[in-house]
This record gives sequence, structure tokens and C-alpha cells, in this order.
Amino acid sequence: MPTLLSLSLRRLWTLDKFAYSLRVFLAFSGALLLSWALADITLVIPLFLGVIASALSETDDSWQGRLQALAVTLLCFATASLVVRWLFPWPWPFALALGSATFVLVMLGAIGQRYATIASGTLILSLYTMITIEHHGGVPQQGDWSQTLLILSGAAWYGAISVVWCALFSRQPVKQSMARLYRELGKYLILKSTLFEPLRGVDVEARRLALARQNGQVVEAMNRAKEMLFRRLEGQRGSSKLNRYLRIYFIAQDIHERASSSHYPYAQLTEAFFHHDVLFRCQRLLDQQGQACKRLGKALLLNRPFEHDQSELALADLRASIEHLRAMRNPAWRELMHPLTALADNLATLEGQLASADNPDTDDAPGDVSLFDRSPGSIKDAWERIRLNLTVASPTFRHAIRLPIALLAGYGLLHLIHPTQGFWILLTTLFVCRPNFAATRRFLTQRIAGTVLGLVVGWASITLFPHPLLQTLIAVVAGVTFFAMRERHYVIATAAITLLVLCSFNQVGDGFDLIWPRLFDTLIGALIAGAAVFFILPDWQGRRLHREAASALTASRRYLEEILQQYQSGKQDDLAYRLARRNAHNADAALSTMLSNLLQEPEHYRRRDADEGFRFLVSSHTLLGYLSALGAHRHRLEDAGADRLLTVARHVADYLGQLADCLARREAMGEGEALRTALTEELEFESQAPEEGGEERYSPLRTQLQLLVRQLGPLTEAANRLVVSDEPPAAAALEASTR
Repeated sequence: MPTLLSLSLRRLWTLDKFAYSLRVFLAFSGALLLSWALADITLVIPLFLGVIASALSETDDSWQGRLQALAVTLLCFATASLVVRWLFPWPWPFALALGSATFVLVMLGAIGQRYATIASGTLILSLYTMITIEHHGGVPQQGDWSQTLLILSGAAWYGAISVVWCALFSRQPVKQSMARLYRELGKYLILKSTLFEPLRGVDVEARRLALARQNGQVVEAMNRAKEMLFRRLEGQRGSSKLNRYLRIYFIAQDIHERASSSHYPYAQLTEAFFHHDVLFRCQRLLDQQGQACKRLGKALLLNRPFEHDQSELALADLRASIEHLRAMRNPAWRELMHPLTALADNLATLEGQLASADNPDTDDAPGDVSLFDRSPGSIKDAWERIRLNLTVASPTFRHAIRLPIALLAGYGLLHLIHPTQGFWILLTTLFVCRPNFAATRRFLTQRIAGTVLGLVVGWASITLFPHPLLQTLIAVVAGVTFFAMRERHYVIATAAITLLVLCSFNQVGDGFDLIWPRLFDTLIGALIAGAAVFFILPDWQGRRLHREAASALTASRRYLEEILQQYQSGKQDDLAYRLARRNAHNADAALSTMLSNLLQEPEHYRRRDADEGFRFLVSSHTLLGYLSALGAHRHRLEDAGADRLLTVARHVADYLGQLADCLARREAMGEGEALRTALTEELEFESQAPEEGGEERYSPLRTQLQLLVRQLGPLTEAANRLVVSDEPPAAAALEASTR
């Protein structure tokens, strides 16, 4: 029994949200104990609101970084609370301050995610202050700062718990992020293995699309792991544990590059080897390596060794199958055997990386272990980021205009109809109004559904459990549930926070009187948010699709240029190369995310954009796969034909740049066929030149360049179709007015 209990606790400790929920539980419990100790249950509401605002503003950092962020957060909270109390009795100055402060706080999000989180928490605490003032009669009492101080005390209390927790368990979030990264890598490898399934009539495009979407999940997990590592490595480069996780991260990067690489059109391999088992062996090996990545993620969490015997056996079977095919000496397979061997070598290297990830301390440290710092280095850099976003083309600027107008509309409506507990309208608008239509639509429906569910459960709770002690305990459990579920199950999270509100407010009044106002205020606030995102500078994804596609091609071009530099100087995983590779995958993931959001928009606004966008995504992701294969096999070239191949590769990079420029200008590229033909002929001439022994020579660089050049045609066609479908805003407005 003790062993079983210990194992259960260890598994619970590995959950991403467990530590977060436990910190919230400690904060809520402390606030509740203080209220009981002082025999004043009315303290619960402001303390709880301060804890919630502080927990929503929490940033991932080392304990020193978290302490600095907490100081800034409390300063922002105090300023916001004081301004709200000062201007609350005067509607017009209050409205002016509300609109301007919201604009400034949203624009601060352009600096970085840390600033966006603190700014969002400051807005939330401002509305919490309004709610507490309204709950106490709607007029702040002169000289009575108790409610403001209690809210700030709750925020400081959670912040203190967070800082201490970061100091005691600083590496646990890193471990969890690495585990998630390897889980997502495992899913990617398993999806990639389906491309080798030797079946005819399979919808390959659908599988490639699913692969591109999963690549976005891998990139997100990799970026999150990198940021966690970077924050903890600042000033702690000598930490052996952190350096170990840094090596595991670099291994994941290499696995991702090799996993995303494509060595030959899989349809041709399927056709050639349909009656043989080699593709089945490839599929099984990739699938087993994906399963091994998942097991590695679990092993990292539980501090256990992991088994990858099945993938080792699958690799041996693949090698044997290729040797059997080579022994058959079929002339029709001569062109395919070299790429097939290169594929096996790539998977063998991937297998070696998996083995080294289990014990990275035995390997030599990589030469360049620096990580790129994306945070601003000075106030000047921060202002430059804000300045670059002060344009209507920026989604951040659009949201910074839209959200203040929505909040002011709610504030005006509040004074017009004087609803009971009317500031919940503004709070709902703040939570529901998101930078794009897709996210707003999702949060709108989930917020309403969760509120209805929470009100029903809350009514039942305060009816069946009238004792104040039970209701406060229910409120604590509901608060913990909100933070545990708010990212993945927003309906349940909204129901939980609604339950917390009812049970808490029932301690100082009649909770039943809050049910209908809470429902109506939620509906009104959600309606305002939906109308704002639809009518005020709507950020329809289709109108930015050509720019996002151009960014993906530009990032791929830079990735190719860094790869070519490696072929000239020799393989070196320096920061410039890793940054170019990461930017290419980030751009690919951003395009995939935009298309997913586009599907949630009204049919009238997305027209043909989604179909053409997904076609371009498949072509672009295929191109990225060929580039990854080039990167996976990079080494210094010293043979006589290297200069000619590198020249062809530079022409390919220039072509990608021209195509990206055309996309950015919304112009079709009509003069690329001659260049593609010339590049194809140059590569064919190079491949026909025999070596001294009279045998055909094989060059991975030449083979991948041939695949790249072949892909330029479908990529150009997809880009041109995207430009045709992506009509200018004026044309879209004219079309809308004539319907």
C-alpha cells in the first residue's frame, strides 16, 4: 500500500497543473484561515479576488525573475486600484481613464508575453476593484482603504507563495516541459510513419495536413521548453542539472529536424516497392521511435530509464530489408536505392539520438550552447517593439483599439440601464473579447455555457449546503478547479469560477439575488465582445494570409541559406543555424494556426481562402521537409562539382525570395517556369556525369536539390492561387455591399 500510494503521488506530481493548483489551494486556504481567525468572513471576497488576479498574472521564471515580476505586478495592481477608487465617482473621467489605460496595457503586450500577462492581470484586478466598490454601495468611502488593501494583500500572498515555490522546485517546470516536448515529438513521428504505409488510394494530402498541424504543436512545445530553460539558465550556467536539460533540448531539436525531413516523394516509393516490405519496415521503425519518444517523456518525469529495444529491432529489420533489395539488383530501383539508404541512415542517427537522450551526460557538450533571447534588452528596444505595432496592420493594435471601445460600451450601458452587479458585464467582455474572431467565438460560447452550468450548480450548492463553512470550502475547491481547467476545459473552468462567486458572495449577502444578474450580465458582456470583434477593425485571417505565407517562404529561404553555409564550412550547430531552423518551423506553425482560426470565421469572409491556404500549407510544409533533410545530412563539400550544386541551391533560395516578395505584394509570379526548367536541366546534367569508375555517383545535396526544384512548381501554383483567392479589402467590401 505505501508503495502504491507513493507511486500515485509521484504520478500526480508530474501533472502540469498539479503544482499550479496546489499553490492556488494554499493561497485560498490561507485567506480562508485568516478570515476565520479574525472572525470576519467578509474578508474572503477581496482576498480571493486578489489571489485570482495574482495567479492569472504569474509568469514562468526563476525565483529571482519571479520576485522582480511580482514587484512590478504589485506596483501595477496598486496603481490601478488607486486610480479606480479615485475616479469611480466621476463617470466621464473614469471612462477616459478606462479607455486610455486599456489601450496602453494591451500595447504593452507587444513587448513580450511576460508583459502581456502582467497587463492582462492588471486589467482584471481593476475590474475586481470596481466590483468590490459596487458591492459596498457603489461609492468608495472616504479614507476607507480596507477593500483595496485586502485585494493587494491577497495578490501579495499568492505572489509570496509563488516565489518560494519557484525557489524550492525551480526545475520541475523544465522537466514537465521537456516531457511534453517529447510527447509531441512522439505524436509527430507516429503521424509521419503513416506516410510510409504501402496502400494505394490513400488521401496523402490529408495526412500531410495533419502532419503540418502536429508540427505546430511540436514547435509550440519546443518554444515553451526553450523559454523555461533560458529563464533558469540566466546566472546559473554552472548548474549540472540545467545543463543536462539543455542537452536534452538540443537532442530534441536534432530529432525534430530528422523527423521532419523528407528524402523522396513517398508516392513513388510506394509504387516501386509496393510488393516488398521495406516501406512497412520504415513505417514500423518510425512508429516505434514515436512510441519511444513518448516513453522517454514519461521517463523524464519519473526519473526512470526508458526502453527502446523495439525501435532498435525495427532498425535492424529495415537494414536487412534494404540489403535484400540491393542484392536483387533490379535496374528500375537504381535511382531509388540511394535515397532509401539515406533515409535509413537518417533514421539510424535518430535512433542514436534517442539513446543519447536517456543519458545525455555521457555525450560531449555541443560547441555552441547559447540560446536566443527574444526579450527586449533595453527600454529603447521595448519602445521599438511597441512602435512597430502602432499600425492598423498589427493584430495587437487592432485589439488595443477594439477592447477599450468594447469596455466603454459596457460601461455606458451600465450607466444607461443601471443593472444589478453591472460590472460583471465589463469582466465578461474582458475575458471573452480576444484578438481574433475564432478565439472570441470559442470563448463566447464556452463562457455562456459555463456560466449557466455554474449558476445551476451554485444554486444547488447554496440550497443544499446552507452552512457557511461548507460553502467556503466549496468556494476553495471551485477556485482550484478553475485554475486547473482554464486552459483545456474552459466550460468547466467558467462553471467553477461562477460557483466560487456565488458561494463567496453568499457569505456577505443573499447569493440567490446574484444568479439572474450574473446570467444577464454575462449574456450582455459576451454580446458586446462578439459585436466588437465583428465590427471594430475585424482581423479576418484571410486578409493576412498572403503575408503569413510570404513570411513562411522568407523563413524557409533563410534556413536554406544557413544550410548552404554549413555545406561550405562544415556541420556546426551554432546559434545562427539553430535560429534559422527554428524560425522556419515557427513560421510554418504560425501559418497552420492562422488557417485553423480561418475555419472558424463566417463563410462570407473566408470564401476560398481556407482551401487555397491549406493547399499552400501542404506545399510549404513539404518544402520544409526537403530542407530539413538537407540540414540533417549537412557536411563540408570538397568534391569538384560542389560549387555548381551550391550555385543551383543559391538560385533556389533566390527563387523562394522572389516568390515571397510576390506574395507580400499580392501579385502572381508569372516568370518562374524558365528558371525552374534551367535549374532542373542543370541538376540532370550534374547527375549524369560519371565518376572515374564509370558508376553513377550519388550526392544527397544534389538529390535533395532535385526534390526542392520539383517542389517549386506546385509551390508557385499554390501561391498564385492564394493570391487570386485573397482579394484586396476594397474588393471584399464592394462584394459585401452588393450582396
